[in-house]
Amino acid sequence: FVGMFSIGAPYFISNNIAAHYLETVWDPEIALDRSLPVINWLIIPYVALYLFYPVTLALAPRDDRGRMELALGVQGLFMATMFCVLFFLLLPAEIDLRDQLDTHWEANPPNWLEEALFTFIHVSDNPWNAWPSLHIVHSTLLARLITHWVQRDHHETRLAKPFLVLLWVEWALLCVSILATKQHYLFDLVTGLVVAFVFWRMFTKVIDMVEEVGHDKLASQYRWN
Repeated sequence: FVGMFSIGAPYFISNNIAAHYLETVWDPEIALDRSLPVINWLIIPYVALYLFYPVTLALAPRDDRGRMELALGVQGLFMATMFCVLFFLLLPAEIDLRDQLDTHWEANPPNWLEEALFTFIHVSDNPWNAWPSLHIVHSTLLARLITHWVQRDHHETRLAKPFLVLLWVEWALLCVSILATKQHYLFDLVTGLVVAFVFWRMFTKVIDMVEEVGHDKLASQYRWN
């Protein structure tokens, strides 16, 4: 709970600060952002990001090594979040695309589920915190961590491969969804992928260190036990 709060709180605090007190410093919008169509049903994979967190907790190995990797993963996610928050506050950008939803819905109204999910997002999330997209940063890092555990500890399980296919199909749809639901610009997607790549490279070094040194010795070395 503390880990999830430390990850979510910086986003929502900075989101409200930007919405109430800041103005756009640099607008990353390009013509292509408005050319991309609205696709109502993609709000479902967009909101499905919030399933990544409990799935990560559920699949974390139940041994000391797994608990250390999970703790380090939460710390890494927090660091990535705070890195993005710096951009949200120092180079704020309003995501001025939601008017396209109203135009699209005149001829293609959302169904009850889509409408409920769009309402939830629009009420809880101000159209700020544009880039790098935390939706992309978090989903990429969590999907990579989940994949690491499944391939290492459950590779012989019959459902491992179908599960990973489902996971990465959802991730791909989520990447498209941030554009098709008019929640983000294309620049937000690209910068989110770059940030996720950099932080995952750093995290793999930490995982390798746990593997090489051993979780017990590492815990003693850094006084975690």
